[in-house]
Amino acid sequence: MNSGAQFIFNNFLSFALTDGKGEVAALSAACLWAVASVVYGIVGQRIPPLHLNLIKGIVAIALLLFTISLSGEFFPNLAPLPLSLLLLSGAVGIGLGDTAFLAAINYLGARRVLLIGTLAPPMTAIAATILLQEQLNVSAWCGILLTILGVAWVVTERVPSTSDSSTTHLWRGISYGLLAAITNAAGTVISRVAFTTANISPLWAALLRLSAAVLVILVLVSFSQHRDRTLSYPYWRSQRVILASCFAAFCGTYLGIWLQQTAIKLTPVGIASTLIQTSPLFVIPIAIYMGEKVSWRAIAGVIIAIAGIGLLFYFK
Repeated sequence: MNSGAQFIFNNFLSFALTDGKGEVAALSAACLWAVASVVYGIVGQRIPPLHLNLIKGIVAIALLLFTISLSGEFFPNLAPLPLSLLLLSGAVGIGLGDTAFLAAINYLGARRVLLIGTLAPPMTAIAATILLQEQLNVSAWCGILLTILGVAWVVTERVPSTSDSSTTHLWRGISYGLLAAITNAAGTVISRVAFTTANISPLWAALLRLSAAVLVILVLVSFSQHRDRTLSYPYWRSQRVILASCFAAFCGTYLGIWLQQTAIKLTPVGIASTLIQTSPLFVIPIAIYMGEKVSWRAIAGVIIAIAGIGLLFYFK
């Protein structure tokens, strides 16, 4: 089909039926990140969050370098500003954000943490309103409220084993999850600005972001108050743990970030963020398959939150 038939979207955005690469990349990234998050939830019981983030970063960098060498893409001639923006985006969004994300999974599990991540797009919109003086209409604010209500409804759901200890874990997990959402929103916006100021391939963007993230993680590990204790964990002796970590890094970090950067480059950031944050929908069948009891309230909350994101970006 090459007629170029187009639909008018949101009164100003048009897209061809033959061109949906950005949207497909975003949905693929969401699915892969859901799979990787479940695996991280399992191996995270054996590997500290900082170390797990470091492992997945190094594995992904090696895979990206290999892919770039095969593609023959030379280092782009970047001006200092977009280069700095990409490095800052990686340091904030991956170095700090993914560490907080992995820590949150240890307290809440992948399903709940991914749902908290759906708060990132509304946070992005609110930040743009405050910092860039962008105006949001009533529908957009309703979308923000709907997303927050959907997340809150699921995250605060009581479970039969509720105790003081589990309540403490709940709030710690929520705190880490909110930090991950905030840094994810910041990293996405900064990365988008870099793409608008320079012509760079998603592969190189992912590599630069991950490189900055690994440097930040190394600094955090070196200054960690508990590094002596965490380094004593013999997780590297378990071949299954290492292989599982590498598999998750391949799916969620190497392919996931590459696809994320592709979506951000080819699709308006609002649409890309919305589709990327559909990971909770993909993780629900995985959780059910693994024997986790998923209530109708949890499913409804996920749908409400994602509907809120759609309302925010499609009708603002």
